[in-house]
Formats: sequence, structure tokens, C-alpha cells
Amino acid sequence: MTRRGKKYQEAVKVLDKAKTYSPEEAIELAKEMVHTKFDETVELHLRMGLDPRNATQQVRGVTLLPHGLGKKVRVLVLAQGEAVRIAESAGADYVGDDELIEKIENGWLEFDTAIATPDMMGKVGKLGRILGRRGLMPNPRTGTVVAAGDLTRAIEDARKGQVEFRLDRTAIIHVPIGKISFDNDKLLENLTAVVEAVVKAKPSGAKGQYIKTASISTTMGAGIKLDLKPTLSLSSS
Repeated sequence: MTRRGKKYQEAVKVLDKAKTYSPEEAIELAKEMVHTKFDETVELHLRMGLDPRNATQQVRGVTLLPHGLGKKVRVLVLAQGEAVRIAESAGADYVGDDELIEKIENGWLEFDTAIATPDMMGKVGKLGRILGRRGLMPNPRTGTVVAAGDLTRAIEDARKGQVEFRLDRTAIIHVPIGKISFDNDKLLENLTAVVEAVVKAKPSGAKGQYIKTASISTTMGAGIKLDLKPTLSLSSS
């Protein structure tokens, strides 16, 4: 069992582990429990009523956070021909084909989002083992495999704070929603965007309760249980 430090133990005294909190209360509490000097990431964790082994119960998608993630997103684009010029003009941090693929195979992963054009996927496929487990593999369903004409939009979306969500093997979805330094209302709006996207992405094979539990936590903080009713009622409209 992990032994927690004195600062952590002191910080969590304000948390009632038996209670569920409204999203607004949880965000305020997360800020109150911060005990580190760096700007921690706030994450949303959803335990889903789905079977990760069932192909009809998979959940995967993307959404744009209204207020981004609070960090510079390093964008890599795997392309060739005219698409290279378009990606460079759109401000991608790294653009290339075979040379970049080889670099990734050798362990280089200094980027946050990978985008590829369809004609590159035959070559990019061999990176699945490396990129897949890190959530970096380009995929049409997440808007990261796009035609050359759509590269500018895809790169701009990545820069704005597009995040991917997917069901993991333990039936949980983990998604960052911003930094603890964000204003409360900005964190709430980012949280709303993710909840709406996950609800909208409900698979046809889902049975019973779709989202079983929800919580938020910071990088070094304890999990704060969310009251499901107000959480699932969040709306940006």
C-alpha cells in the first residue's frame, strides 16, 4: 500500500470519502486540497457499465475543451507530398514520413498528438504497438486520420485542446479537463464538454446503467466522488 506524505494526509482531511459532491463542489474541493507547488492536471474518471471485451460496447471519441488543457500541444503530422507543405503552413511541430516513423520506432515520443493522412496509414500501421498503448495512434474515429485538405482544421483543433476519450480494459474512461489553476467556471465548462461527448457516444450494445460512477482528481490529489444526477445533467446549451 502506498504511504502518503504528511502534506497529503493534511490536505485530504477536508474530504468526506463517503459523500458525493456536485461538480461545482468537487472542483472547489479539489482546489482546496492542493498541496504541491506545480500546476496539477485535473482529470475526470468515469466507471462505465460496459464490457470492454464486447465489440458492441466500445466507447471512443474526441471533444474540444472550451478552455483547452492549459499547455502547449505538440502536434506531429505523418504525411507526404503536398500534405507536408499544408501541415507546415498550419503550424505542426513535426512533419514527415519515413524518417519520423523510424525515429518513433527507435523510441522518440516527444509529441502530444499524432495526425496522419490516409495514404500514410500503410506505413503508420506498424507503429500501432508503440502509439496504441499511449493513446497516440492516428484513427479516423478520433479525427486524426484526415485528408490533406482537412489538415489545417485538424491541427487547429489539436491546438485548441481536443481530447480523446476511450474505454480502457478495466471499463474506466480517464480524461484530463484542465489545470488546477483554471478558474472554477472554466473547469466546469470543460467537464461539461467531456460528459456531453461521452453520453452522446453511448454504444448501441450498452445495457443497464451506462455510467456507474464519476469522480475527479488532480495529479497528486485524492479522488472526489461526483453526484451522478447533477453531473449527467450538465449542459453547455
